[in-house]
Amino acid sequence: MSYKVLTSEAELNEVLGKDSFLLFKHSLTCPVSADAKEEFEKFTNDSTIPAYMIHVQENRELSNQVAEHYEIKHESPQFFFVKDGAVQYHNSHWHIKYDTLKDVVK
Repeated sequence: MSYKVLTSEAELNEVLGKDSFLLFKHSLTCPVSADAKEEFEKFTNDSTIPAYMIHVQENRELSNQVAEHYEIKHESPQFFFVKDGAVQYHNSHWHIKYDTLKDVVK
């Protein structure tokens, strides 16, 4: 796996200060999220962009902080592509697919 799971506010704040990164909010109990996680993992193995994951049930406050920071309603699963400090693309549920992520990030 080529991503880091975020578990603290300090880690999240460091990530939010980066110019470009991928972020995936993952529900540990949702089958749709499990499928999206597989797609995210497959994509991050082929990508050089720093990638991060938040386990929503374990770190709900971090998930909420992302929603507030970018003013984008929380969903899970949810994917963000941040470039130049701004969200260039975000989507959720069945829209998180390897080919879609590849097209968006290129």
